[in-house]
Amino acid sequence: MTAAKPLRIGILGAAKIARQFVEGVAPSPLVKVVAVASREAAKAAAFAAEFAIPRALGSYEALLADPAIDAVYNPLPNSLHAEWSIKAAAAGKHVLCEKPLAVSDAEARAMFDAARRHGVHLVEAYPYLAQPQTLKTRELLRSGAIGKPQLIRASFGVPFSDPTNIRLMPDLAGGSLMDAGSYCVSFVRVMAGERPSRVQAMARWGDTGVDRTLLASIEFPSGLVAQVASSFTTAYHRQGQIAGDNGIIDTWFLNHPPLGGPPVLQLRTGATVAATLETITVEGGNGFRYEAESFARLVGGDPAGWNGATAEESIDIAATLAALLASARSGTPVAVPG
Repeated sequence: MTAAKPLRIGILGAAKIARQFVEGVAPSPLVKVVAVASREAAKAAAFAAEFAIPRALGSYEALLADPAIDAVYNPLPNSLHAEWSIKAAAAGKHVLCEKPLAVSDAEARAMFDAARRHGVHLVEAYPYLAQPQTLKTRELLRSGAIGKPQLIRASFGVPFSDPTNIRLMPDLAGGSLMDAGSYCVSFVRVMAGERPSRVQAMARWGDTGVDRTLLASIEFPSGLVAQVASSFTTAYHRQGQIAGDNGIIDTWFLNHPPLGGPPVLQLRTGATVAATLETITVEGGNGFRYEAESFARLVGGDPAGWNGATAEESIDIAATLAALLASARSGTPVAVPG
């Protein structure tokens, strides 16, 4: 897609994250939000008016039937991702689906199968993966800057307590793992470069039945191990660390640049306490825009233009999330299905 012909995106739903997405991509010459749909026509109309979106539609079906839409952004509750992404693919629309893509690897596979059958692209939305901070992290790993990765840690906490918040609703696949924790699991999977083999998790459960805090270990066939933690009961924090046999990378793996300054990475080179410390400052911008423009390049015929999760990685993330929840409920290790 070019500035003369941007990718035309329709949005399913008018949730808070949809508002953030629209605001983030507004300056982009590569993408344009041309429609929004809600099951409440008045809600769609108000959303469209606020953001100067050309069309407001009173049903998701109407948006999928609109021939003037090239692609769909799906920020619906987690439990609806598979259903409406598959319907969008069947309607010939490319799909940028919010994380987590699916609640199981079976759902994720069905979604990618639908996309292949109908000749469209389906990708999972993790804005941090499109950020220069993460691209630099991956570059350092490829270059061998810290040697062979041995241990990865990722933690993400953000306070939520309102029981009416969809993140706390079990029937909508809520919980700290499926929200904040999905970022941690994706970070670990992408940086590891391989599918996990086994997990073990423990959780603290809330009154609504979802995990409020979850802590877990993840094993990989190569011998690499990882730890992830997610929580709705802590102060906001988001941290990732990759420890190799000859150095360490510390990152915030943020969706957007931090308040008060540009994104940075901390690189420690060497295996001893005398390791060399380097602070690497990188460019930062709105993650929704970076991600949407990467998606537009993919749809426009440039496979290398997409710098987010691959289909294989997204399937592995979904499988790992399901295994972690199963382990937290049973109190026993769970194998990640192959």
